[in-house]
Amino acid sequence: MERCLTELEEHPQEGELLAEIFRCVHTIKGTTGFLGYSRLEALSHAGENLLGMLRDGELLATAEIINALLDFMDALRTILRSIETSGDEGRSDDYVMIERLRALQQSRITPVENDRTLAQFVGRSSEPRSAKRAEQIAKESMPAHEPAASQAQFQGNAADSTLRVDIELLNQMMNLVGELVLTRNQILQANGADAGFTLLARRLDMVTAELRETVMKARMQPVSHVFSKFPRLVRDLSQQLDKRVRLQMEGQQTELDKSLLEAIKDPLTHSVRNSIDHGIEAPQVREAAGKPPEGLLRLRASQEGSHVIVEVTDDGGGIRVERIRDKAIERKLITAQKAAQLKDRELLQLIFLPGFSTAEKVTNVSGRGVGMDVVRTNVERIGGKVEIDSRPGEGTTLRLRIPLTLAIIPALIVRSRKLDFALPQGALVELVHLTAEQARMQIEWVENAPLYRLRGRLLPLVFLNRLLEQTENAEAGAGCYISVLNADGRRFGLLVDDLADPEEIVVKPLSAVLKKIGLFSGATVMGNGKMALILDPSAIASRAAIGLSADEEDVHDDAASLGAIDAEFLIVEIGAKQAALPLGDILRIERIPRSRIERVGWTPVLRFEGSVLPLEDSAGILDQEGRLQR
Repeated sequence: MERCLTELEEHPQEGELLAEIFRCVHTIKGTTGFLGYSRLEALSHAGENLLGMLRDGELLATAEIINALLDFMDALRTILRSIETSGDEGRSDDYVMIERLRALQQSRITPVENDRTLAQFVGRSSEPRSAKRAEQIAKESMPAHEPAASQAQFQGNAADSTLRVDIELLNQMMNLVGELVLTRNQILQANGADAGFTLLARRLDMVTAELRETVMKARMQPVSHVFSKFPRLVRDLSQQLDKRVRLQMEGQQTELDKSLLEAIKDPLTHSVRNSIDHGIEAPQVREAAGKPPEGLLRLRASQEGSHVIVEVTDDGGGIRVERIRDKAIERKLITAQKAAQLKDRELLQLIFLPGFSTAEKVTNVSGRGVGMDVVRTNVERIGGKVEIDSRPGEGTTLRLRIPLTLAIIPALIVRSRKLDFALPQGALVELVHLTAEQARMQIEWVENAPLYRLRGRLLPLVFLNRLLEQTENAEAGAGCYISVLNADGRRFGLLVDDLADPEEIVVKPLSAVLKKIGLFSGATVMGNGKMALILDPSAIASRAAIGLSADEEDVHDDAASLGAIDAEFLIVEIGAKQAALPLGDILRIERIPRSRIERVGWTPVLRFEGSVLPLEDSAGILDQEGRLQR
């Protein structure tokens, strides 16, 4: 209903929209009357009468009527929320709202007046005075103890705790559970010496992987569930700020885990409010700058690998880094000396600091310096990243990079002083092995800060054992590994003692005691039954005071001036030769036992995550039996 009302304002004579809204209200009226909710029935009856006249062409959907219907819908939502939480409708009087709806029914129009009224409506639909008056009337008609529905519309309700699942998925899960039970029974009757035990183990692995993927699909929901809330928010906020804003939404069918979908509501809300308040200029300012008076706000969702990218883009005035620098110094968030050393990209990141705001005065929209802090904090809490790109005079793009699911993630198991830790592979760029001699010679120290020269660039290092205050000494003559990580644009190397095999781990929440440490995002139980804490790369970078990496634009400019292409490769040995594989094409690296390699005809294959992968063996490393020669 809310979506249709906001669309009706742009298409006031669209009969299908009016019919759909009418059906919604008629359903509420009939159902609530049957259940004995007299207050809800009376209010929906008054709204149904007005909608009936709109549907029959006796009235035209003017801005005043749209405002009244939106406030009417907010009143319905308030009563429904009261029924959901307490079981009754509440005792507030709806007289003002009902009389307002009845008064609007008196402004009948004739078919001859229809076109003229429509032209007047289009010309005045963006005037803020009627919107402000409607907002005032709506607040008067609301119960004094209830929050305004426009502010509370993102609060959770029964719909947030339920999930619609395709019956085909449920059937598939039931079949897989049956296969799981059969395999379990066969394993219980077998023993490790049986010839078919290995085959049963592989079957169990395949069925478990398929069941996991099916359950994850059942939890996936389209982002349209969140996007659908924003047309109303954009409409109300643009009228409140005397601006004209057009909302464009793309990729609404992109799917995301249900729990993550709920978690990004607040970050997206703050981002949209900031774009309208700080980004898009007033109509007269835009016209003076040669822009159309109506600003464009774009919400776009897409999937890239194991992440969903949600972008909030406006064509406003952009962000001037000089103003950010001055405001940060003024609010004593950073010293003038430090600010002078920061690059433009680093200065943009200051808007995420708690207490930072460029607003001249505090309003009910912005100015308290908490909005962007909430965006980054909430997104990082679910394992995501926030990126910002802005060009003065052209606009700003805020990019949220969200993992598809938090339940199961690929991770590299690292060791520090004989303890295992899980490192999410999403933040891992590459691995560098150093012998004990290389570690002594190649790790440099500048003012007690360890650095490593990686292909000519200095990489700040963090010793995991020192960060965790592990007192046990390392084994004499042992080497180490540098895990090169990228945490929100902060590139650094995490130095660990050793590596174990990568695993797909099930994320478990931390206890309150471990949360206080601030370096871990969760815990998991590994394949060997031991527990491992999951490292949080962003928290480690913050604790170690790692700054932002060099500006990517500067890097690309330098590469272009040298006539070279800046790229990263993995160097591998194939037989007696070395080869380079583009790092972006590699999903992950796994150590495979020789016994898992099979042959289909002359082609070596590997059963991997429920599918059969052909193996490329152009160097002839495998013999005809499918076993490694060396």
